[in-house]
Amino acid sequence: MSAILMPHQIDALHAALDGKLLAVCFGSGVDSTAMLVALHEAGIKPELITFADTGGEKPGSITHAERMNTILASWGWPLIETVRKKTLERTGYSDLYGNCWKNETLPSLAFGMKSCSIKWKQGPQDQFIKGCKRGPAAKPPHPIWERAQAEGRRITKLIGYDCGRADLRRSKNLPEHDADFAYLYPLQIIEWTRTECVRAIAQSIGADMVPIKSACFFCPASKHWELFWLAAHHPELLEDALRLERRALTGKHSRFDEVEFGAKWEDLVRNADCFPSSNTCVGLGRSFAWNQWARVNQVVDTDFRVLRGEADRERFIALADSMRDPDNALDSRSSRVFLMKPINEKRQISIFEEV
Repeated sequence: MSAILMPHQIDALHAALDGKLLAVCFGSGVDSTAMLVALHEAGIKPELITFADTGGEKPGSITHAERMNTILASWGWPLIETVRKKTLERTGYSDLYGNCWKNETLPSLAFGMKSCSIKWKQGPQDQFIKGCKRGPAAKPPHPIWERAQAEGRRITKLIGYDCGRADLRRSKNLPEHDADFAYLYPLQIIEWTRTECVRAIAQSIGADMVPIKSACFFCPASKHWELFWLAAHHPELLEDALRLERRALTGKHSRFDEVEFGAKWEDLVRNADCFPSSNTCVGLGRSFAWNQWARVNQVVDTDFRVLRGEADRERFIALADSMRDPDNALDSRSSRVFLMKPINEKRQISIFEEV
């Protein structure tokens, strides 16, 4: 009997997934890791696991994917296939950051769009499965695609959306399938929240296998506490993000309107505490500039280099911990400790003491 799944959860997974060609979309974060744990506990092995590296992933996410391959090998499962978008040599870039730098712009999410995820994550994974006839990404289709075509079936992509409010909202209006793939969300089938995902990972494969949240280091969805965490642990990456933001907001494609704001972007970043309210994107934070945030919060010096003293680092860590919210901030960046002591043996997953 599974140590972390109740019988009805195992039955629900088998009812939804048995007989399907399964391809896991692994994000190298908490949810997708917990999804693999749940599938293994239920005895359901996918035929393919892919991870799309945009080139802007934090080092911890890359390391976690490598460590997960050791776990998968011990299970006798297929290893994670890391895929990246392949660009033409003449573009002058090979990753999302380079794309933004070359074009003097920000990731599309800063403007309320999602094309960066489609282009740098979904697209490369689809090409890895379906193959590509020409161009730098040319390759034959994966055997799972050939099998699906021969048998007239759709491949079912498994995506790690949990039962938290944010993920339920994201998945609510998504199509069940398109011309090539069907989509299912195993964590929602077994009704796991973020907390249950963290605890399942810790109980099944070890607390040290709880990963950080997977996202680019310059992701516009980053919250203030995450910027403090980045300053403490990867100051060089935060500096890269600050340089990208400055280039985009003072470059040829900037949407910044000096007439509307009454000052140049650089003047506001250096001298004002915030930007006036506007629908215009003013920085990586959409409504706030990371450079201005870093200056106001004494994260950088006058040349916008991240402070690297031990006292500075300790301050950044303390601020990050104090500002965290209890929802999807729950990952290995937390200083909180979760003891795996079930309060009720019949409900091992959803009820644990937290100390």
